Amino acid sequence: MNELAARLEVAPTTVSLMVSELSRPGVLQRTADPADRRRRIVAIAPAYAAPIGEWLSGSASAWECVMRGLNPAERATVITALHAYEAALEQAGDRHRNAQLR
Repeated sequence: MNELAARLEVAPTTVSLMVSELSRPGVLQRTADPADRRRRIVAIAPAYAAPIGEWLSGSASAWECVMRGLNPAERATVITALHAYEAALEQAGDRHRNAQLR
């Protein structure tokens, strides 16, 4: 999870939450790493790979178009807002998990 979090540039707890939520309906699959049984490999389930790839390519193109039109200060504002959004989601997830434990 730490490696995936670093690659996605989000907090490990955010990745853990996302992977758990997407694993329940079978969108993501977690398997043991044959080289190191302590590690888990997270992959998109084959049935979802093509639709997700299509969706991501459109999204990536749109983000590239939007970000290309911004000056450096505007891009920094977008990134700051996204980090604040991520932190708020993480806090909401923490509150949800704590409420479930009670």
